[in-house]
Amino acid sequence: MIICLAAFAFILLTRKEGGKVLVYVGGEEYASFPLNEDLEYTVKQENGSFNTFVIKDGQVDMIAASCPDKLCVKDRSIHYNNETIVCLPNNVVLEIISEEESDVDLMAE
Repeated sequence: MIICLAAFAFILLTRKEGGKVLVYVGGEEYASFPLNEDLEYTVKQENGSFNTFVIKDGQVDMIAASCPDKLCVKDRSIHYNNETIVCLPNNVVLEIISEEESDVDLMAE
């Protein structure tokens, strides 16, 4: 139990604020936006589906979507590195990343 608490505390204390949000549609990078500029953006797809998100005060929040369950809209705001908001029905992912280049490059096979 102590090891779990220590690991959780380490994760909380070492997480870093992100610098931009990457938008993926169908697994492909669609767009990226800096977190230091407030904006509202709608991802519109050819099949009529859409997702609207807002960047405000360095945080990203999905505010509207055409998906039936709206789980992505109910998700909390994100702003730390590697946090995501995922809309599975529309195949849209918002991911926070750092603007700094990482010294470590991970690759999974």
